[in-house]
Amino acid sequence: MRVLVTGGAGFIGSHVVEQLAACGADVAVLDNLSRGSLSNLHPAASLYHGDIRDEEFVRETLEQFRPRVVIHQAAQVDVQASLDDPARDAAVNIGGTLHLLEACRRTGVEKVIYASSAAVYGDPLYLPVDEEHPVRPLAGYGISKHTVEHYLEVYRGLYGLDYTVLRYANVYGPRQDATGEGGVVAVFVHRLLQGEAPCIFGDGEQTRDFVYVGDVAAANLAAVKKGSGRVLNVSTGRATSVNDLFQLLQKITGSKIKARYCPPRPGDIRHSYLSCDLARKTLGWQALTDLAAGLNLTVEWYRKERRLFMSGS
Repeated sequence: MRVLVTGGAGFIGSHVVEQLAACGADVAVLDNLSRGSLSNLHPAASLYHGDIRDEEFVRETLEQFRPRVVIHQAAQVDVQASLDDPARDAAVNIGGTLHLLEACRRTGVEKVIYASSAAVYGDPLYLPVDEEHPVRPLAGYGISKHTVEHYLEVYRGLYGLDYTVLRYANVYGPRQDATGEGGVVAVFVHRLLQGEAPCIFGDGEQTRDFVYVGDVAAANLAAVKKGSGRVLNVSTGRATSVNDLFQLLQKITGSKIKARYCPPRPGDIRHSYLSCDLARKTLGWQALTDLAAGLNLTVEWYRKERRLFMSGS
């Protein structure tokens, strides 16, 4: 099967490409390398280097590669950036995706698998958050992610372009950027390995649903043949406090460094975790990597990268 992965040199996308290649798929990557890296690019994947905001480039890429399935991971993913520059956020996440959908329908793509986010839900009214929870995004990022979900539904009805939407919880794992929009796991690991004290905002008792990137990639592969027209949470269904997360990472890294507690950030959600029941029933998928195992794999990768950096390799 021929599959195009947008953002396939990035954090989540590179893991998706890796699993597709292992299954024998013919894979290409569309990436502008603004957050992705050539070091993440799988050797079996061809690279189309450019931006999804470039309508002509997107159209020509799909005309040349002719994928049956597009897995759309490329996005502006920084919540704060979506508040600081909502127009850019919309241009990438909405405008860029529309270029992609137009190219998909004109080149006969059968299905789009779309990386959405738990950010669409906003501050939960109840826990765990299921797919029927009201959508109340708190920032432009959540708005742009949810807007695309509506476009996918319209394109399916008008043009027969199938889709599955995957709403990710807090994804962590190897290759995640510890700078910029890097997740809390990447930031904590980076700081601890550097011998620096990370900052915990508020009292650290806020909870999140941490799902390992390899499991997220597996959900994307399952959605290639299942989940037609569905919106599905990709999560563990379990809540972990930031304090517990930090203590686990202290144990794994062997660090005695204590966290600094900083003032809570305005707009931060106190508690959030997602129900994964529908994904299990629809895709036959569930997160298989428990938090301790996933964190061990993550720390091992960062240690290896740090050794390579220190040696200049």
